[in-house]
Amino acid sequence: MWQALHQKLNDKGLTVITVAMDSDPEAARPFIEAAQPVHPSLIDRDHLIAGLFNLVNVPQAIWIDEDGKIVRPPETAGVAEEFRHGLDRKTGAMAPEAAARNEKIRSVYVGAIADWIAQGPASRHVLDPTHARDRVRLPDTDIEEAHVHFRLAQALLRRGRSDEAVTPIETARALHPDSWTIWRQTAAKNERGLATHDAFFARVDAAPAGGVYAPVDMDGMPE
Repeated sequence: MWQALHQKLNDKGLTVITVAMDSDPEAARPFIEAAQPVHPSLIDRDHLIAGLFNLVNVPQAIWIDEDGKIVRPPETAGVAEEFRHGLDRKTGAMAPEAAARNEKIRSVYVGAIADWIAQGPASRHVLDPTHARDRVRLPDTDIEEAHVHFRLAQALLRRGRSDEAVTPIETARALHPDSWTIWRQTAAKNERGLATHDAFFARVDAAPAGGVYAPVDMDGMPE
C-alpha cells in the first residue's frame, strides 16, 4: 500500500516514510526486503517515534505538510477491526464481507491522501489547527515513564543482560497497557515472525471495541 502510494504520488509532492516498531531489526528485515521500498523505510528499535507521537499500534499514520505542520495527528491508517469477527483463527482466512469492508476502508484512506496531495490545504481531509489539536492524545506521566522503561529494557537486551531486562519491560507493559507496540516486542512469535497466536487473540478479545484499531473519523469511511 505505502510503496504503491509513494510511487504514484511522489512526483506530485508526497514522501512516504514508513517506520517499523521492532526492537530486533532482523524481525523487520524480511518484510522490508520483500517490499523493496523506494521510499525511506526505517526501523525504530527504541520506539522513539512512538514516544514522541504517542503511537500505540501499527499501522498508524501522521500527515505532515511541507511546512512541517501536522494536518492530521496520529490515526489508524487504512485498517479496522474486521479481523475480530471476520477472521478464521485456525486458517487465517478472512470472511468475504470483512475483507470487502477492509478494502473499502483502505481505499478511502488512500483516496484521502491523494486528495490532500492534489488539493493541498483545501482538501476536506485537512484539519484546521484547532481540530487537529483536539484530536491529539497527549501521553500522561505513566505513558512517558513506560517508554523510558522500554528503552532501558532494549539497552539491556543489546548488552546481553536479558535477565535484567525482564523487570523494565514488564513495568513498561503495566504502565502503558494500551500499547500494542510495546507488548509485541516480548510476545511469542509465529512462524512468520508475527505475534498473532493464542496470547494475541486473548488480548484482542479482552480489549474493548476500538482498543486495537481505533476507527478513523474521515469523510467516506463506511459505518
